[in-house]
Amino acid sequence: MGSGSAGNGLLVEVGGTRILADCGFALNSALARLARRNIDPASLSAILITHEHDDHIGGAARLACKFGVPVWLTHGTLQAAGERFAGVAAIEVFDCHQRFAVGAIEIEPYTVPHDAREPAQFVFSDGAARVGLLTDAGSLTAHMQAVLSGLDALVLECNHDLDMLWNGDYPQHLKQRIAGKFGHLDNATAAQLLASVDCGRLKHLIAAHLSQQNNTPELAGVALAQALNCEQQWIGIATQHDGFDWRSVS
Repeated sequence: MGSGSAGNGLLVEVGGTRILADCGFALNSALARLARRNIDPASLSAILITHEHDDHIGGAARLACKFGVPVWLTHGTLQAAGERFAGVAAIEVFDCHQRFAVGAIEIEPYTVPHDAREPAQFVFSDGAARVGLLTDAGSLTAHMQAVLSGLDALVLECNHDLDMLWNGDYPQHLKQRIAGKFGHLDNATAAQLLASVDCGRLKHLIAAHLSQQNNTPELAGVALAQALNCEQQWIGIATQHDGFDWRSVS
């Protein structure tokens, strides 16, 4: 529904099960984004939270409270932001090392290096196809590579171009945080991930969480296309305002 430092949210649907991974938008913005996709917010089966940063949880609690949607998150995220979810009737805590199911969707959470209490990312499956989400990770791990191998679709962070970041106007401490091993993936590291995993089944690849100050869709698209040896126009780009259109994985 949108991807970037001003808010993140990804819809995944299998049959009658609809999951919203993160909701970093204000409530009215989240409702407008759902309405543009003809989604009744009361039809959401769950809101999954990756971590406690505001661009991922900004509107999650209000949306959950207003429409009675259960919220799933890690122990660490609950400890870090529990007061934000105090009014939510249904809170479910998941372990990053155990798969769980919400309706027709199986979720495989996995740990990532990021400057949050207990951050997680997800692979979603209907038992046949697997869709991966990876944003907000500062570096690659063998565990991440194993989990993300053999996917049918992947939403992949391309937060920044390193040259643009280091030569830009951000203060030095912020540049170091973003480029650090607990910050965000740059284009080259995202491409490195693709080169290190099995992409033989990959039908859709979306570059996500692009910085509006330190990256461009062109740079991200070129880096990922080179890693996959494909045409650049095959790479999708998630925008802050609109996210991207529905993609079907059969």
